[in-house]
Amino acid sequence: MKKFVCLFTGSANPPRGPNDMSPEELGKGMAAWTKWMSDHAKSIKDTGGPLGKTLKTSKSGVHAAKNLVGGYVIVEAESQEAAAKMFEGHPHFTVFPGEGVEVMEVMPIPGS
Repeated sequence: MKKFVCLFTGSANPPRGPNDMSPEELGKGMAAWTKWMSDHAKSIKDTGGPLGKTLKTSKSGVHAAKNLVGGYVIVEAESQEAAAKMFEGHPHFTVFPGEGVEVMEVMPIPGS
């Protein structure tokens, strides 16, 4: 099995976010998310979670940065396509205002 880092992405100007949802809407969304996690429990290697603000370190030092990544999960699957298909209909973009899920294989470290 191969390992994949899956990044939940949003948009720069979402129409609304979880803070704009009623407690009932948020509860239904979280129940759907929990069900997805349960349905894929055998494939999930790290449940990940929401991500906070970004600091970027570069040659010029450390500074605040922005990106569209809002969370992550790490899964195992036979292929990248199989991992990506796990997210079809995911609550991230069916309930919440998320835009997509980016799926990237974790490659072996060269020379190891």
